[in-house]
Amino acid sequence: MKLKLARASVDAKPKTIEVDKIEEDLDKKSIFYFDKENSHKDLKSLVEHFETKEYSVYLREVKFGLDDDEYLYEVHIVK
Repeated sequence: MKLKLARASVDAKPKTIEVDKIEEDLDKKSIFYFDKENSHKDLKSLVEHFETKEYSVYLREVKFGLDDDEYLYEVHIVK
């Protein structure tokens, strides 16, 4: 499954990441930020994927502006 990481700036295009790469990066960090272009269904699948592997996963929507479409997803994955 591919997900889009949060953009570094408003004009930039989001980079994609595979779930396997997220698993590899868990040794270095446990918080990931995803772009609003990801479907909520894909993010729920990500949560379920890690919960089946005995991780605790917390997903939330983070607003960073006053406009309704100025948000991103924050995902905490811990063992």
